[in-house]
Amino acid sequence: MRLTDFWSRMERRFGPAYAESYARDMVLAPLGGRTVQQALDEGDDVQAVWRAVCAATDVDAADR
Repeated sequence: MRLTDFWSRMERRFGPAYAESYARDMVLAPLGGRTVQQALDEGDDVQAVWRAVCAATDVDAADR
């Protein structure tokens, strides 16, 4: 998954304004207690980060 696709999915899931806030503020256990943005900044696989978001927010299977 490309980073642009990740952000498109985040915006569809949370809306444009809240997607950035969620990424910056929400700490997720599957990401080692880091935020989405921290995981991305540290080079984590984008698909793995998206899967962590999906698990934390019950994203529909069709949107995964």
